[in-house]
Amino acid sequence: MGTGGRCGPRPGKGGIEGAAATPPAASASCQYRCIECNEEAKELYRDYHHGVLKITICKSCQKPVDKYIEYDPVIILINAILCKAQAYRHILFNTKINIHGKLCIFCLLCEAYLRWWQLQDSNQNIDPDDLIRYAKEWEFYRMFAIASLEQTAFFIGIFTFLWVEQPMTAEKKPNFLLLLKALLLSSYGKLLLIPAVIWEHDYTPLCLKLIKVFVLTSNFQAIRVTLNTSRKLSLLAILSGLLLESAMVYLFQRMEWDVGSDCAIYKSQDL
Repeated sequence: MGTGGRCGPRPGKGGIEGAAATPPAASASCQYRCIECNEEAKELYRDYHHGVLKITICKSCQKPVDKYIEYDPVIILINAILCKAQAYRHILFNTKINIHGKLCIFCLLCEAYLRWWQLQDSNQNIDPDDLIRYAKEWEFYRMFAIASLEQTAFFIGIFTFLWVEQPMTAEKKPNFLLLLKALLLSSYGKLLLIPAVIWEHDYTPLCLKLIKVFVLTSNFQAIRVTLNTSRKLSLLAILSGLLLESAMVYLFQRMEWDVGSDCAIYKSQDL
């Protein structure tokens, strides 16, 4: 392996065609990961410039470093939905995806819309007055702020636990920036909140619970893959985040900022 691979090959069939290996100096800072054993690798494949491409074999586990570079993106997505560690390593370490911020904002908008929809659904007063419409618009912004604060509390709980616990279980410090990106990407399940609202109304509470479980499972897998840590530590990190998030929700309930309090207020006014 005298040469290194080009940083961030595009996943999917044909994604590595025509890509030549780069000199070691250009790829010294580009480290990939074996999706099977999590060992670092200098390249994912080698192009011999004659239409012959050879996937790099990991020196540690003797398996292909990343078999997903030949897979269709739909297959990769299905494996990610199934929370396979190999798919997560491929996405997090061997591809360049820069949609973390946009995905986070869109997920928060979906969650804010769901809360705002629940709030409006509880209010049977359909006054067309402009002042009422203006107030409802600001209610959406408030729901967005609350969703953002709760997610921030969830992440802070995870990072705080890992910051306290990880130095005792690992030799090198965890990469919290990479972990943040992994958590943001693994929260893509929140996009299902909108279909849950549009489709069967009677099954919405059950759908929301299932979506919550799926998102937490994805976050759990993202922590385990990113830090290469045990399932127990990842589970405790998720529980710590949920604990701090629950504390934030309780604080909002005490301040009557949550959706439930608003629903109760509107119902009492209607009576």
